[in-house]
Amino acid sequence: MGQAPVPPGEAVAHLTRHTGEPTAIQLLSDRRGSRAWKIQGRKGTVALKANNPDDAEARDKAAEMAQENDHLLRLTALGALNPDYRVSAGAWEGGRWLAVNWIDGVPLWQALALVRGPEGNRASVRPWLAGIARSWTENLARLHAADWAHADIQPTNTLVTPGGHTALIDYALACGPDDGRRVPYRGALTHTTAPETAIAILSTPADTHIPAQPSADIWSLGASLFWCWTGRRPVAYDDDLHRLEKLALIAQGTTTVLRDVRPWPFPEFEAAVTACLASDPADRPTAKELTAAW
Repeated sequence: MGQAPVPPGEAVAHLTRHTGEPTAIQLLSDRRGSRAWKIQGRKGTVALKANNPDDAEARDKAAEMAQENDHLLRLTALGALNPDYRVSAGAWEGGRWLAVNWIDGVPLWQALALVRGPEGNRASVRPWLAGIARSWTENLARLHAADWAHADIQPTNTLVTPGGHTALIDYALACGPDDGRRVPYRGALTHTTAPETAIAILSTPADTHIPAQPSADIWSLGASLFWCWTGRRPVAYDDDLHRLEKLALIAQGTTTVLRDVRPWPFPEFEAAVTACLASDPADRPTAKELTAAW
């Protein structure tokens, strides 16, 4: 086995002002043209992302990294994002890097492992599960009130803290007003892509930007909760299908009936998730309405 990739020296040197001298550096991921590390110091801990310039098949991750930094600055200025989230960003010899404060949480799929089985059917679990969904929609409501969509709502980008609250991460693909010149948005994770986004992807050239709308975030939210609660994706298809074939099935707007696959009954939660998955964006609740419904 080779050595694990190390973070850009320029970034580490810059971040010592925030973290202190690093006491631990852990590679978290290395895929699709980008890498992420957890960097710990006696003064703080950050998550550092940088593009991988050696991945020839990746999209322009350096441009995407710069784009995310721009999004974080704009969303913070609008009050849609906690000002403590973004730490810093910059250039390195291979491209771009971005650092945010570390969030102590686990991805949604991991957090909801208990509820996917019959042992999750407890009186204490229902308010906990509803609380996770409610704090998630509170985050989205602030974003949507500023006329932005996260555009990459999925289990991996949703962390659940020990207190049962959610935190959204990864704003690289977010869509907002006055986007100007940007990396064209062509959807994110296939499994949580809203039907209207799937239709737009299938009917436009590959370099066409498709502005994501808040209502698409709501469908993705419902899809993520459906998937992580039942263990099944809301639109059933063979994993071996090409992405465009999967999107064609999603574009039909038909999802698996939740009550047929849920591990245990939770009528209020089921009703809210089902409403999120309405095929017509106009029929979906807003994030603000969902916050009151969970």
